Amino acid sequence: MRTIGVVTVNRSDYGISLPVIRRIQEDAGMQLHLFVSGAHLAPEFGLTVRAIEADGVPVGSRVEMLQPSDAPEGIAASMGRGVMAFAAAFAKVRPDLLLVVADRFEMHAAALAALPFTIPVAHVHGGELTRGAMDESLRHSITKLSHLHFASTERYARRILQLGEEPWRVTVSGAPGLDHLRTMVLLTPEALRERWGLPLSPAPLLVTSHPVTLEYEATEWQVGELLAALEAAGRPIIFTLPNPDTRGRVIARMIRAFVERHPDARLIESLGTQGYFSLMACAAAMVGNSSSGLIEAPSFGLPVVNIGTRQEGRLRAENVIDVGYGRDEVLRGIRQALSPGFRAGLRGMSNPYGDGHAAERIVGRLRDVPLDEQLIHKTFVDLPAAALEASEAGSRR
Repeated sequence: MRTIGVVTVNRSDYGISLPVIRRIQEDAGMQLHLFVSGAHLAPEFGLTVRAIEADGVPVGSRVEMLQPSDAPEGIAASMGRGVMAFAAAFAKVRPDLLLVVADRFEMHAAALAALPFTIPVAHVHGGELTRGAMDESLRHSITKLSHLHFASTERYARRILQLGEEPWRVTVSGAPGLDHLRTMVLLTPEALRERWGLPLSPAPLLVTSHPVTLEYEATEWQVGELLAALEAAGRPIIFTLPNPDTRGRVIARMIRAFVERHPDARLIESLGTQGYFSLMACAAAMVGNSSSGLIEAPSFGLPVVNIGTRQEGRLRAENVIDVGYGRDEVLRGIRQALSPGFRAGLRGMSNPYGDGHAAERIVGRLRDVPLDEQLIHKTFVDLPAAALEASEAGSRR
């Protein structure tokens, strides 16, 4: 029996991981141990560990790490506390493989703590870019701490190889979050109204604004411009909570104040994966800077107004309208997204992030990879001599 540890630290990565978790649970040769940390354990972010338990997924270890501060020193302290807390958890339960997702600082703490235990780490969604966030540095660091890589596209797989990883370690799996779309029964608009009291007529804007951590000093101005544009758009608005990043609490406070002043606006702490996807299916457009606008929204043919630099560098489908932070530019993007012609032009488009069969590829590899010295002892693969010479020539110019 092979024990697979899966780390989840907030509602978004849990939704991504859930198809993989289900397949691990169904495999007679594998045993799941879920490490739950980060925002899942914080009441101010909805205490979403309860949603995990409601799904019937057993919580193996609760790893407390978040400090009560979103200032830079608070985030750094949470990172340090996280390494210590995951180390204590691994001392009690040492999985045969540890699965981490994407680029959160909480995920990085888990991967770093696994290093002295020689626990092999499998990483999903490596090789991607988010130039406006410190998450990009964390993601590439997690790649170097990891032993298996599951890339969502061929382009990202090539970037993992560029970081010196051996080709046999890299699998193009697609994005596991898309697996839900093959199996999940979406809620009707009536069910969404009944469960959360959502304003759905006319179709609302779904808004997620996360901190742009490399520009955190401009957070209040950026969010103020967004809220001004939303006010002028004249549509019902449904907000989701920001991540617990630098100045995330500032964003949450501004959104709550906006919702109090606007009867057609709602802030939902946690919709869960089914509720979130169901809302994407009936929303008029998404607005903000969430990766879900680039990865999952194309499968719904949903227009997305992507604001600022947080997702800069990520692969986009035709549904994404990139805008700056100013209210006039954001409002122009919203109006373009709401135009019938733009929405009609998205019919039948393909999603560049996969075919909805990522979990079976990931779990098959986790089940079959030999747990031997070759897996643990990594070799750095240098660039070919021609590429290295070109790089050095460029650096001299």
